Amino acid sequence: MARPPRDPESVAASIGSTRVSGFSAEDTISAEPALSSTGNYELHALSKKATQIASAGSHPHDDDDEPHLPPTPSKTNMSRAPLLVRSSPAQGTGSYGGLPILSLSSSPDSDDHHVTSALRNKKGKSKLRHSEPAGHSRTSLNRSSHDDSILSEPVHTTSRARRRSTKDGGSSSRMPDETLGGQEEPGLESRFTTTTGASRVFESLHSSSSSSSHAGEPDDEETSESDDLHDIKSSAAHPSDNSPYAQVRASVAATDDVSLSINTPRMWALSIFFAILGSSTNLFFSLRYPSVSITPIIALLLVHPLGLLWDQVFKRPADPVEVFLNGAIQHNISYANGSRPNSMHSTQASPMKNTRGRRFRLWLARGRWNEKEHCCVYISSNVSFGFAFATDVIVEQTKFYHQDLGIVYQILLTLSTQILGYALAGLTRQYLVRPSGMIWPSTLVSTAMFTALHKDENKPADGWTISPSKFFARVFCGSAAFYFLPGLLFPALSYFSIVTWFAPKNVVVANLFGIASGLGLFPVTFDWAQIAYIGSPLVTPFWAALNILGGLVMVMWIMAPLMYYANVMFSGYMPILSAAVFDNKGKPYDVSKILTDNFLFDQEAYEKYSRVFLPITYVLSYALQFAALTALISHTALWHGKDIVRQWRRSWAEIRRSPRVDYEPLPADSDGIVRPSSPRLYRSSTTSEPELEDLLNAEDVHNRLMRRYDDVPILWYIMTGLSMTAVGIFVVEYYPIHLPWYGLLLALSIGAILFVPIGIVMAITNQQSSLYLICQLICGVAFPGRPVANMVFTTYGYITSTQGLKFSSDLKLGQYMKIPPRILFNLQLSATIISSLTQIGVLNWMLAFIPGICTPQAINGFTCPIARVHFNGSILWGVVGPQRFFGPGALYRPLIWAFLVGAVAPVGLWLLARHNRKSILRKVNLAVVFGSLSWIPPATGLNFSVWAIVCYVFNYEIRNRKKAWWRKYNMTLSAALDSGLAVGVVVIFFGIVYPGWMSGFKWWGTEVYKQGCDWIACSYKTVPEGEVFGPHKW
Repeated sequence: MARPPRDPESVAASIGSTRVSGFSAEDTISAEPALSSTGNYELHALSKKATQIASAGSHPHDDDDEPHLPPTPSKTNMSRAPLLVRSSPAQGTGSYGGLPILSLSSSPDSDDHHVTSALRNKKGKSKLRHSEPAGHSRTSLNRSSHDDSILSEPVHTTSRARRRSTKDGGSSSRMPDETLGGQEEPGLESRFTTTTGASRVFESLHSSSSSSSHAGEPDDEETSESDDLHDIKSSAAHPSDNSPYAQVRASVAATDDVSLSINTPRMWALSIFFAILGSSTNLFFSLRYPSVSITPIIALLLVHPLGLLWDQVFKRPADPVEVFLNGAIQHNISYANGSRPNSMHSTQASPMKNTRGRRFRLWLARGRWNEKEHCCVYISSNVSFGFAFATDVIVEQTKFYHQDLGIVYQILLTLSTQILGYALAGLTRQYLVRPSGMIWPSTLVSTAMFTALHKDENKPADGWTISPSKFFARVFCGSAAFYFLPGLLFPALSYFSIVTWFAPKNVVVANLFGIASGLGLFPVTFDWAQIAYIGSPLVTPFWAALNILGGLVMVMWIMAPLMYYANVMFSGYMPILSAAVFDNKGKPYDVSKILTDNFLFDQEAYEKYSRVFLPITYVLSYALQFAALTALISHTALWHGKDIVRQWRRSWAEIRRSPRVDYEPLPADSDGIVRPSSPRLYRSSTTSEPELEDLLNAEDVHNRLMRRYDDVPILWYIMTGLSMTAVGIFVVEYYPIHLPWYGLLLALSIGAILFVPIGIVMAITNQQSSLYLICQLICGVAFPGRPVANMVFTTYGYITSTQGLKFSSDLKLGQYMKIPPRILFNLQLSATIISSLTQIGVLNWMLAFIPGICTPQAINGFTCPIARVHFNGSILWGVVGPQRFFGPGALYRPLIWAFLVGAVAPVGLWLLARHNRKSILRKVNLAVVFGSLSWIPPATGLNFSVWAIVCYVFNYEIRNRKKAWWRKYNMTLSAALDSGLAVGVVVIFFGIVYPGWMSGFKWWGTEVYKQGCDWIACSYKTVPEGEVFGPHKW
């Protein structure tokens, strides 16, 4: 039964000048929980007298510090949503309405989902994870009659709810303890509050992967065992407040601690440090062979002890207690003894003099290292660690084409190509970030690691009692240590093609069972680097793996051998799998023989030398990429077309809508549920996996929790895109690129048009369809004979889309971790600019001071291997041109039919499955089937087959048989294996290989896999001495 409403004056005295979501800053309001006929609690504007009482009763000693608010208007539009609310699925509502909050627990039986107090008291807290200074626990927010508490705003499930959160430096709401009048402490649901007692709630939250279920969430034990092949349908009549996807519930907590610090000097300093360190290191080694890459996972691991060390150095027990709201510090700070700075008593009560050095130390010591700051540093690393693709263009122009255009050109080209993706990511948030169906599986690994590093909660899972943090630590150490075997001492464990060891000279055996140049029909390896070469199998849904495996079997294991041994397109004279292209003698193609001294195409030399021939797997890879492009468009239009149009209309309405001062009142149904008045703007909220057609029309608790934060205005993204487009037009028009301005717009339009379809597929399946080849071909057709233009065109078309997908993934990670969008926008943009300028500086230093760089005679292996591959591609597609590959009479002309096949094939599946919601055909995504195999080459069949087997074991068998174990440990296991491998590679390379300690180290385990045809890439047919193969007519 609801507690009777209190007297308005007492309510005013206890609430004070609280800011409520949806009310303008000028309105001074309070809440009178009057029970309406429909069962709702309504908000009423207080009288002037009550407002004065509330204002006077807040803090008797700081009248001069408080801002004077203007008087309340006589008529104010109020929301029917209550001030203090929690979701109550049991009462028939999936939105936040209607019930008073009488306990700190989110459900009566919430203790069943958390660690018992006995376990917590027995084990205690790790000092490394304790986030408060000595003498100040997180419960210190409940400290004295002069303390400040923050009352969070209600979150609504309508897309029209305003994001009216408190700005930096704004006044926070106040609830002095003396105003409670001895009444029961009002407990707010943990995900919305930081008021008195909130710290105890957050300490007891079970945010780890072991217990992500909350009140009303259906247990995965009740789901069908075939949930990998069919949509999961909950038996509950109403949704609970969590994600409808088990993998998300296992990795992401459905809560938000708004009291955590985010926008602090520590976060910015560490973010900038790792952006500079990672981007410069990766660029340095990208020009070297063999190379090594520093991944963001390493930054995620290394920054954690640095963040803890920062607190140890700058924090003091006597520091003032800080209050953070929405990641930013508030100006109502109290010292430990109860006094406030800038108040009448602060000078006498301050424990030490407020010197300039102490103020600087306090500024550096703001906040506490926590999972949100950790996430921000990781995101800054994620957008900056990959070396800028434009630097390869600069290397090719400078060293291969001898075209040095200066430092300004380099900066403008790099910045414009790196930043343009932000506009695509921001403008497509409605499609790729906010819907619950856009999971972005790769982000779940990071969230699992944040949980393992920052949380101590534990719960038995199918007999396993080890905590996720200890599980992560042990697997991480084991993974790093074990990699010394396949990565250094016993590399045959990585290339475990044992079948070829018994017949090393047999070409057919090497073709079928080989790993280096074969199809990998013997799927066994002991190297996680081989297993996870195309991505971690533990984070990919099993149905997506089935799509990829089906394509592998049909195309690479059936079609490729049949065509190869039939010598289709003269493929028998080349290896069955290779990343190289060949001449008519079966040798790697020498591009220099068809170029003039000015790097222009020499038609006569081309006809005297040879046309270009492709291995059969290369041919099929091109065909699959052509089919994947049109299949991507068809599949997206058929299954998601209506949702895209609907979301586009919403986005357009958001652009045209002018800001409003008052909160729009929401009508309540007869059952008391607050709903939007326009069903077109209503998004359903479910804990059942949405139907395929509704993936873009369903939201979860994470999107609703993000509504309390001020969103990034869409104008910011539009201006970012327009400004960088203008910079790009200046680059191609002012400098001798030979690419007209409309060519640049064509490149950007390719990435923009296909961005949403590619993003949907990647967000669901963790597989990205590449535009690299398509951009090269289109530019080769539109602007033939212009190799530099081809490189720049491909950079703007391909990298803009790729960067945008990376930014969209980070936006989703920010949503999972509840990072305020504006902080995230500034962080991403800053890290990208800093890393781009850093890479330009490092690149110019290397080009100037490393002798013989980008030549075979370069010292220490700095031969620029990646840049040389791209240079060869620019010659093939920019000089030789697609016309000679796919034009009339060309050898590979039949491949263009793949475009038609890709466009038509999804239509048949859609017609068969659109009316049968349980059809397995709804899980077939031809864009994934075709596009994922574009990894071959350089990937081999082994990388796909063993990947699919591991995915089956963990994401089907273990998920169905040991659900609790899978929820608790699966994502943590993936994170530990990936990070352990990354650290192992770095330690082996820098600590052992690079100094030369293993030079001359040989034994059977380092040589056995190199002895046969698999390693040297034998061809099935051989070209007789002095003869050539291929068609007689050109």
